[in-house]
Amino acid sequence: MSDTPNLKDEAFFAPDMAALFPSERSTHRPRILLLYGSLRKTSYSRLMAEEAARILERLGCEARLFNPSGLPLVDDATENDPKVQELRELVLWCEGMVWSSPERHGAMTGLMKTQIDWIPLAPIGGVRPTQGKTLAVMQVEGGSQSFNTVNQLRILGRWMRLLTIPNQSSVAKAWDEFDDNGRMKPSPYYDRVVDVMEELVKFTWLTRDIKEHLVDRYSERVESREALSERVNKPKD
Repeated sequence: MSDTPNLKDEAFFAPDMAALFPSERSTHRPRILLLYGSLRKTSYSRLMAEEAARILERLGCEARLFNPSGLPLVDDATENDPKVQELRELVLWCEGMVWSSPERHGAMTGLMKTQIDWIPLAPIGGVRPTQGKTLAVMQVEGGSQSFNTVNQLRILGRWMRLLTIPNQSSVAKAWDEFDDNGRMKPSPYYDRVVDVMEELVKFTWLTRDIKEHLVDRYSERVESREALSERVNKPKD
């Protein structure tokens, strides 16, 4: 059962326990970026993100919200657009994210997807913007409870190589869950938001110093070594 002729030994090795359990860990406050998916004056996805940010601050985090107003569609601008630069700088800054979207026509909003689409998979300055960072997903809907949007956000989180936490929040009839001051009322829905933020903070503390090791991949080590070999051994003109 130990015969593995297809493995490339130079790229295959057991997990590094020293890397998984470093003796020194970061002590600064976890940095969390919150994105929301609606620009309506009364945006419940924004209000829920703001509520989550307050909870995160109480849990010892530094929380920042990105205002997507003015963010262009992906094919309508270049990465030099000021709003795009602002978003990307925040993604590089953060160690975890919260995505909060309304459910519209059974899916996340276009605005939510546009923000995610502007976050590149390729490295920026040698750093992958999302790889190994934590993610919590939430949604609001005007009618009965649904999980379409959080399920879609989970798929995107996996594609962006984020560590998406198990818990999530879906708030039905959102118009009845916030008061006139835009604060979320006490309810099991509010309690679930607290649960999700607690879990996000715990996962962020646990993984932020080892995220590169957690998502290091054998297939990419093989590919990079082969590419290097090909370049080094390329015949000179």
